[in-house]
Amino acid sequence: MEAKIAAFFGSITNFFTGADQIPWCDRDIVAGCEREVIEAENGSSEELKNECIMRLSWSLVHSRQPEDVQRGIAMLESSLGNVTSPLKLREKLYLLAVGYYRSGDYSRSREVVEECLKIEPEWRQAQSLKKAIEDQIKKDGVIGIGIAATAVGLVAGGIAAALARRN
Repeated sequence: MEAKIAAFFGSITNFFTGADQIPWCDRDIVAGCEREVIEAENGSSEELKNECIMRLSWSLVHSRQPEDVQRGIAMLESSLGNVTSPLKLREKLYLLAVGYYRSGDYSRSREVVEECLKIEPEWRQAQSLKKAIEDQIKKDGVIGIGIAATAVGLVAGGIAAALARRN
């Protein structure tokens, strides 16, 4: 019973705080990944360069800085045409969906994560992201309804007050 109560309050807390299970990345990690890419460009194999770029993309879309997230999205979008492996495509699509999620573009994030799930339907990480996206869309809808209801209430209250003054 206590576990159910804790889960209930945890879900309420997550609803109001917007918490999700997607990790964040600090600026120093992003900087370290940027250094790796620069070092890899100086004489490393193509495979090592691509791995470093993927790590940088990961760190950027998981960053708390909106400009980093946008950079990560741009990097991933520009690299999608070069992908030949379904596994690498799946990973890039997932990271792109995370980037869109972090930037607040939930509908685009959902589209991309669904593309990812077409490649690997049982991938738990993508399924969790899809649930987080859908929860956020629901939350935004509830907040939108609350704002609209408040506005209607204020208008109705203003009309009632004006009518009361007339009488």
